[in-house]
Formats: sequence, C-alpha cells, structure tokens
Amino acid sequence: MALDPQIPLTTIDGAPAKLGDYAGKALLVVNVASKCGFTPQYEGLEALQRRFGPRGFAVLGFPCDQFGHQEPGDEAEIKNFCTLKYDVSFPLFAKVEVNGANAHPLFAALKRAAPGLLGSQAIKWNFTKFLVGRNGAVRRYAPTDAPASLAGDIEAALG
Repeated sequence: MALDPQIPLTTIDGAPAKLGDYAGKALLVVNVASKCGFTPQYEGLEALQRRFGPRGFAVLGFPCDQFGHQEPGDEAEIKNFCTLKYDVSFPLFAKVEVNGANAHPLFAALKRAAPGLLGSQAIKWNFTKFLVGRNGAVRRYAPTDAPASLAGDIEAALG
C-alpha cells in the first residue's frame, strides 16, 4: 500500500509541507518525546540520518504528548532541545496525536499499513518506528528496538 503523497504535514517551524516532499526516499517515521526513557534514541536516529541520508533516506520526527505527558513543551522548546542536546539534523514536525479520533493522517495510514501485535493498530508508546521503503512497503518497530538495529532493513528499503 503506497502512502498518499498529499498527506499534509507541518514542520516544527510551522511551515506547510506534504508527504510527497519526501518522494523517492526511504523514510523512518518516529513519534518522539523529550522526556521519555527512550529519548536517548535521538542519538541513534541521528546516526542513521547521517549514515544513510546521502543515499536518499530521512528520519522524520513527530513529537507526541499522548504517552505519559512526556512531550509537554511547545515546538520551539522541542526544536531547541533536539538541536542542543542531540544535534538533530533530520526533519522535525509540529506536535501530533498518533492515536484516537485526532490521530494525524500519516500515523493513521502507517498503522493501517503495518499493524502491531495481533493486528492492533494502536501505537503503544513514544519512539514507535515505521520504516517506509522506496517501494512503499511499511514495517513497524517497537519503541524498544534500538535505531542501530534497523540498519540492515534500511539498506533493503533503500533498494
């Protein structure tokens, strides 16, 4: 199932964008949070961006405050934190909801394309990862999956 390139996005700076802006790339879409036990994964996500970015790969980070109020800040605070603490260079977006009636359309589509355990579509926690291959294939990873462990799958997704 190919994702709709017209899915609207908003950058962390408030600029409009759309999923199609990343056409032709392999993507790792992650719901991120600044005050989570998994927050140090920003380091591994940035390492993937630096390693594979030149080959047509991008991490897309979507701050989310739906799990334990672990992303309480506004976009400016989130961007500042990610830049100063983890030197994040990959694109960050405005805060979104990933579950429920107000789930962002991108996450609704990703959950349909790659359900979790026993077919569950709900995202269980921060740092759930979705790898979208250049061919449109979507694969889901748990928050506990370290970014470095995805390197082989990213290679394949780059095709």
